[in-house]
Amino acid sequence: MYGKAFAPEYQGALTSLSVNSSLTEVLAAGKEQLAAAERAGRPAEAARSGLAVAEAYRRLGRVREADLAWKASYRAAREAGDTAAMAWALWSGGTLARQRGAFALAWRLLSLAAELGERGGDVVVRGYSLAGLAETGRIQGDYEAVGRLHEQLLAEARRRGEARHTVWALEGIAQMHRNTGSYDTAYAMFEEAAGIAARADDRRGHAWALRGLADVVSVRDGDTERALALLGEAEETCRAMNLASALAYNHKMRGNVLYRAGRYDEAREWYQRALAEFRAIAEPRGEALSRLGLAKSLARLGRDRAETAAELADLARTTARIGLRHAEEMVRRAQEEFGLTQTPQAPVVQEAVR
Repeated sequence: MYGKAFAPEYQGALTSLSVNSSLTEVLAAGKEQLAAAERAGRPAEAARSGLAVAEAYRRLGRVREADLAWKASYRAAREAGDTAAMAWALWSGGTLARQRGAFALAWRLLSLAAELGERGGDVVVRGYSLAGLAETGRIQGDYEAVGRLHEQLLAEARRRGEARHTVWALEGIAQMHRNTGSYDTAYAMFEEAAGIAARADDRRGHAWALRGLADVVSVRDGDTERALALLGEAEETCRAMNLASALAYNHKMRGNVLYRAGRYDEAREWYQRALAEFRAIAEPRGEALSRLGLAKSLARLGRDRAETAAELADLARTTARIGLRHAEEMVRRAQEEFGLTQTPQAPVVQEAVR
């Protein structure tokens, strides 16, 4: 039913790269081909090679380089008059904006990418851009607005037999079910995603599906050891492919699993590790979630009540400012958990300098 997963963002001279190629390999090959295209005066090829460079930098958490690379790719595509390549560059830029927590910019760039993809006759970049819009809304917690789009994209991916996109859509819908308490449905969808990803050799998608399964196994079944085993399996892939963001989220989930098990000291260590990793790649959503887990763990370990109140109050402001509705609700529940809905006056705990 589904073919082998492929990476449409690796284009031009880089189509031989696998969806499972390590990001350091992608970056090296992309830079080599980009330099060759620029020397030869071939802007269309420079745009396509530059896209792979931008994506490798983004996934490695090298935000500044990724920002420069996608913009250079867009300029080269515009010079070549290649509408589809322009769309791909905008997709990369929009994805980077979402990763950085700049959701308004992400919406704008991804919407333009979808429009240009349709105009340029590239159904894949149009689908990826719509998927990016759906994921942006989901991350912000606007499930009602993007739930139907997720379902539409899932149906299209199934119809075309696109394993990678099917896995993405299943995982997104599963995450929404998990966050709204439909654990059995979430588990079934994460399980299906893991199976499709494994058969299609989509290691990145498989790692994310395992993380989702670990979360449900932990929160629904209380099976801490199985959850940790699933995360351990996923971590091997994250390390092999140098997936910085996925690895940080894996470590944050380890903290969640251990916190639910009452192993607060271990949870604290993993939240601290994830927090450092998210700060290193400038990913504000992961940083906020790690800070929340760390604050809760420290509170359970006897941290001063006023410090916990100040930290949660600061997190509430941070998540509201970024536009993370679901995370904002999680902070509110944490304040209720520790009886801190009426926040006392206390000095705000300052974040460490990044």
